[in-house]
Amino acid sequence: MKLVKTNTKYLTFYLFIACFTLLLNACKDNKLTSKDHLVFRYNEHKNINTLDPAFSRTLQDTWVSNQLFNGLVQMDNELNIIPSIAKNWIISEDGLTYSFSLRDDVYFHKHELFGKDSTRVVVAEDFKYSFNRLRDEKIAAPGNWVLKKVDNFEAVNDTLFKIVLKQSFPAFIGLLSMKYCSVIPKEVAEHYGSDFRSNPIGTGPFIFKRWEENVKLVFRKNDHYFEKDENGNDLPYLEAVAITFLPDKQSEFLQFAQGNIDFLNGMDVSYKDELLTADGQLRSTYAETVNMVQGPYLNTEYLGFYLDSKTPEIQSELIRKAINYGFDRKKMMIFLNNDIGNPANGGFIPKGLAGYNESIGFTYQPRKAKQLVEQFKKESGISKPEINLTTTSNYLSFCEFIQRELQKTGLIINVDVMPEASLRAARSNGKVDMFRSSWIADYLDAENYLSIFYSKNFAPKGSNYFHFKNTLFDSLYNKAFTITNIEERKHLYTTMDSLVMQKAIIVPLFYDEVVHFKRKNVSSLGINPINLLDLRRVKKD
Repeated sequence: MKLVKTNTKYLTFYLFIACFTLLLNACKDNKLTSKDHLVFRYNEHKNINTLDPAFSRTLQDTWVSNQLFNGLVQMDNELNIIPSIAKNWIISEDGLTYSFSLRDDVYFHKHELFGKDSTRVVVAEDFKYSFNRLRDEKIAAPGNWVLKKVDNFEAVNDTLFKIVLKQSFPAFIGLLSMKYCSVIPKEVAEHYGSDFRSNPIGTGPFIFKRWEENVKLVFRKNDHYFEKDENGNDLPYLEAVAITFLPDKQSEFLQFAQGNIDFLNGMDVSYKDELLTADGQLRSTYAETVNMVQGPYLNTEYLGFYLDSKTPEIQSELIRKAINYGFDRKKMMIFLNNDIGNPANGGFIPKGLAGYNESIGFTYQPRKAKQLVEQFKKESGISKPEINLTTTSNYLSFCEFIQRELQKTGLIINVDVMPEASLRAARSNGKVDMFRSSWIADYLDAENYLSIFYSKNFAPKGSNYFHFKNTLFDSLYNKAFTITNIEERKHLYTTMDSLVMQKAIIVPLFYDEVVHFKRKNVSSLGINPINLLDLRRVKKD
């Protein structure tokens, strides 16, 4: 009996502990649930390389930098340049000197290196340090090119920062809106050195909290952020941002469908037909829980030719034009992309930028394409013209569509698939004759697109992957820097773009669109033509 009583006593005790633990965990779970509407969750399947804005080369790196850092200026969703840490600025009449007046109420995120106050106000010397670091050859930041046209800069006083250019460049103010030009504190950056990539301190709406690489990244609200909404309320509204790194797009979609993440960026072949009808409408299955938002994207998808190739077909303007004429871009968009995006019947400059002109491109003319192929056969003596086209798996369906269409003209296209990183390296080093690629606007001027055809930008040191060299193009490109009138520059840009198309250096496929799928409880998640994620005003109901 004594043994039974003892066991009962212990059993009661353990039951009490178990119940107490369950109650405690329930309280914790309820607390987390009550905060759920303040946490924005998304997945980044391409992973994140760095939290250092000077190295934020990819779209996914730029997205996280945009939550942590600010620069002198920023872009709104209409791509207007508006103030950020600089409250206003003056540009000299000759277009060479930019004088920025800084706010005096912007503070860095808290860090023990700032001393007893754990933070300090941003001053002009911080921008001087950040810009010097950006172009420091020892740092080797990929964003150093944005300052190549800068002669010098100085901190006149705490709230006046001055930049002098080597030559007038009307698009320069747009360059300063890029995350490369964010301000960072010298004492923290020099303390961490290269480890600043995983110990970021900025001024942005969110503060870095935790990063388990390849697993999870967490930001918390910056309670001392300097920007407010139109009604004077503090930004941001969210309490936190949580990012996961599932590499599989199908798994990402399942997490979204189950409500575990709040939005999807773009489409993927693994789920596009599950979400969308053939004409690009959201399927009724998801209409009650999901909103679809789309808009123009300054992104041109294209096929490029490496002109230094020894392959006769690549060197032939006849074949390059035949490829441009030989497939129906509208049909391709409907059947392969659910009619999302605009067929690229113009040049390389996409819709939405000054210089775009639909009349300079190629239309679908299969008979003409076949005639050009036959002419090449006759002139070259090659009876079976053949080209290798290299792509990534995401665009395999597009390339196979083009392959099938061009086969009707008598041109054989062999499609090779490479991982994205491998293709990027091969393209830069002239190892592929014909390749699929894309160009997303870094700043809001068509010069950004045309720069990749400038002869002094030959890859691998520059982005002229085609090794295209044209004296007239180069002279017009240089002339554009001296012209401030947008209408005059627009005419020059169109002329340069038409030169590229006359030589058929590329095959424009389509001008992309930004497409976001978001849960219906998410509001104020806007879109913009450069697809920059801005979470300052996002709310979850």
